[in-house]
Amino acid sequence: MEKRNYQKETEKIIDSLGGEKKSLLLHVCCAPCSSYVLEYLSAYFNITVLFYNPNIYPQAEFQKRLEEEKRLVAAAFPDVKIITLDYDENEYLQAVKGYEDLGENSARCYNCYEFRMKKAAELAVNYDYFTTTLSISPYKHADWINELGARIEAKFGTKYLPADFKKKGGYQRSIELCKVYNIYRQDYCGCRFSFEEKLKREENTSIL
Repeated sequence: MEKRNYQKETEKIIDSLGGEKKSLLLHVCCAPCSSYVLEYLSAYFNITVLFYNPNIYPQAEFQKRLEEEKRLVAAAFPDVKIITLDYDENEYLQAVKGYEDLGENSARCYNCYEFRMKKAAELAVNYDYFTTTLSISPYKHADWINELGARIEAKFGTKYLPADFKKKGGYQRSIELCKVYNIYRQDYCGCRFSFEEKLKREENTSIL
């Protein structure tokens, strides 16, 4: 079976707009990931950013990533609005209940993508499209993210913008933009489990 090219699907939808800017609710996970995505999509959409990430641990880290997102938008994308939902890690823990012991790129992560993307779709009822920045990471499965997007679109009705933002040098461009705007780049995905795994890696490295 031929692998789908989600970047071409993005471009096809953009071409179909005929230069008319549609509204887009963009779920963002952090400033580094959103930097390139905002640069790319702001030429074609009127964007509202949704910062909904109760998976991030600890709360101080959540706040730090939120402030970096606000700083990036103010500096580089002043026309972009930001919606922020209150931090409640219990929402995340309920979403991944029973999968806590699984590692990265497991069903635990799939569930994490899903509940955040569902929230975006719920809030995108008055928007033309919704999507997420998650696919820009080389550590996340674009197939999972886009399959979820299509399924969630069918349930909630708001059109999902398929994407694989790491394509066409998107991930590398995000690194460059982080340098331009001096953006904090975190060294773990975000949840308490990835935080604990990071600490273990650091401990093992110190022993060597």
